[in-house]
Amino acid sequence: MLLDVHDLHVTLPDQGRKLRAVRGVDLSVAAGETLCLVGESGCGKSMTALALMGLLPRRAERRAARLRLGLTDLGGLSDGAMSALRGRRMSMIFQEPMTALNPVFTIGDQLCSVYRRHTRASGAAARARAIDVLESVGLTNAALRMRQYPHQLSGGLRQRVLIAMALICEPELMICDEPTTALDVTTQAQILHILKEAQAARNMGMIFITHDLGVVARIADRVAVMYAGRVVEEGTREAVLRHPAHPYTRGLIASVPKPGGGEPGQTRLASIAGNVPAFHQEDARCPFLSRCLQRMDVCAETPPPVRQAPAGQSFACHLLPGWVESRAAGVEKRA
Repeated sequence: MLLDVHDLHVTLPDQGRKLRAVRGVDLSVAAGETLCLVGESGCGKSMTALALMGLLPRRAERRAARLRLGLTDLGGLSDGAMSALRGRRMSMIFQEPMTALNPVFTIGDQLCSVYRRHTRASGAAARARAIDVLESVGLTNAALRMRQYPHQLSGGLRQRVLIAMALICEPELMICDEPTTALDVTTQAQILHILKEAQAARNMGMIFITHDLGVVARIADRVAVMYAGRVVEEGTREAVLRHPAHPYTRGLIASVPKPGGGEPGQTRLASIAGNVPAFHQEDARCPFLSRCLQRMDVCAETPPPVRQAPAGQSFACHLLPGWVESRAAGVEKRA
């Protein structure tokens, strides 16, 4: 296993209280595999990624029963050792390319500094490597792009530069934090193609964070659905998208617009009522309780157990496998 995470927690101080942003997350990624983290904004996806990369805010607390990259215990590394590993063995593509790139340095300076930092290569070797990796992610006139500043590039080109920066040292694991969110559909398809080609060429593990289930259907091998800092369902792409077991996963999938599903202007989009609970709340009940149409009395009394669904995925819910569909159908019929 390339990445092995068990019982990951992240807490942040908040006006004298502790904000529990990530709560008991278990994740694993194999070499060459793509794990998609999905869920609403604010459910803990990006905070989980930052915890893996060691890039949490200064006052944040991270703890985990197990946090390993290959044979390396990430939880036991010093700041210096983590800095040496970050960018070399694991890298990250951040959500907004304009703020992730330094506006006062050229593209070439930023790429070469990353490569020289981790390989001690000469300036000429770093420049040659930077041009090569820019061309591999679809940038034409790479030598010219090396002399340009971030503001001189479009959003799609800036995103390609970030991908090149993440790939320049050929990492074992790459984390992509919604890298296609602000891009048009054509550019989005190109970026996804570049990422999958780079992954296949290097047998690289990838964690892809997104709220776009269309992207998940296209690139995921496995899917982990997050809600309120927890993973509430995890399994293969086919199991989670075709046979969702957790009521929250069912709600997410139902909210996706379906082409040809009704007359224009007459079809109401499905939505999940209510709000995400406060992250200060303890684990005395199911976090999805207030928004769940299939809630039971036991949901308010004890945390949900982790169960196995017939399609093979795991999900955290008091409902037994097969109950979700029957109870949901009853709710819809009554509505």
